[in-house]
Amino acid sequence: MQVEQRGAIDRAVRTLCAVVLWVSTAVIFVILVANTVLRYVTGSSLQWANEVPELLFPWLVMAGVVIAAQHGAHIATTFLMEALPAAARRVVATLTWLVVAGLYGTLAVATFRMLEIVHDEKTPILQLPGSITYGCVMAGMALLGLLALQSAWTAWRSSPAEPAPGAEPSVPAAHW
Repeated sequence: MQVEQRGAIDRAVRTLCAVVLWVSTAVIFVILVANTVLRYVTGSSLQWANEVPELLFPWLVMAGVVIAAQHGAHIATTFLMEALPAAARRVVATLTWLVVAGLYGTLAVATFRMLEIVHDEKTPILQLPGSITYGCVMAGMALLGLLALQSAWTAWRSSPAEPAPGAEPSVPAAHW
């Protein structure tokens, strides 16, 4: 049952981030191409064409950060974890992931508290609130915290047996 929940969480996070990534990329591309064509054909451009990509780019980046975290693609220093005995590695990995989840949660809450402040900042042309870009940071930190909790659970449930030489460790390594 737990494996199915992990799979469902992974799929939901991956799907959400992939949709954000693809939609933001497509919209940015269409706007920039349309604005370039208009500039060369008519000599003028869309007034708002610079604002929308600036608002969407942070969403694109944060979706990519979350997907990279899911794939373990961020830089990791694992030699200390690999030097520990298997039982200690399990405990240290679990505690480490819990600390990471707590830090991501703290960042999500701090960003949430800033939303009201930055909401008053408006873009010059479209008058869209600054909270649009801060919202993606909050969402990204919350999703990264969820993934860290999931990794803590996986680390805790992992077998403390020593891996075979050259095999991947069964406990996820912390990513700092």
